[in-house]
Amino acid sequence: MSSVLALPKPVQRRLADPVNRVLRRVPAWPLYILGALPPAWLYWAALNDRLGVDPVREMEHQLGLWGLWLIIATLVVTPLRQITGISLLKYRRALGLLTFFYILCHLAVWAYYDVQTWSRVWADIVKRPYITIGMAGLLLMLPLALTSNTASIRKLGKSWRKLHKLVYAVAILGALHFVILVKGFQIEPLLYMAAILILLALRLPWATRR
Repeated sequence: MSSVLALPKPVQRRLADPVNRVLRRVPAWPLYILGALPPAWLYWAALNDRLGVDPVREMEHQLGLWGLWLIIATLVVTPLRQITGISLLKYRRALGLLTFFYILCHLAVWAYYDVQTWSRVWADIVKRPYITIGMAGLLLMLPLALTSNTASIRKLGKSWRKLHKLVYAVAILGALHFVILVKGFQIEPLLYMAAILILLALRLPWATRR
């Protein structure tokens, strides 16, 4: 599929070819190391009183926000290639797994440091809509994370691509979790929701053609 919004092929070649040549030399594995550093720094900052009066709440917020950034970055890969010709496809798996890692850390901080008891964790999941939505998004990410390997791609074949379209639902649930979480009208979560909806709209039939 090629996007109706795509730049003309000569423009794409002039823009994308030099970038893609550089990207071919840059492996994906350093992303895992770099991606592990912010949560480690955040934990260190919390232990050393660098996160203000409520370090647990700050850790929760930052980890959730960074997870949302990563899922948006994952959704950007396809339209970026269609429109500009710049290909980040080999980094998409790392971005997806890092998204799962950050959201898992977000959940762990909330459950272990904030709520602290499993009975209260379950009660909050049932009673608080934004937590229910967040947990639904995390559960949908589980099969994506477990099948983000070459063996699963080969075994599942075409079904793998269909399964990984769950990322669209995960992205919407993540943004909705943020929108409901904040108190009152705040523009930031709405901007994230708008960005995700635009990125998903670029995948609709009206935005693409054979």
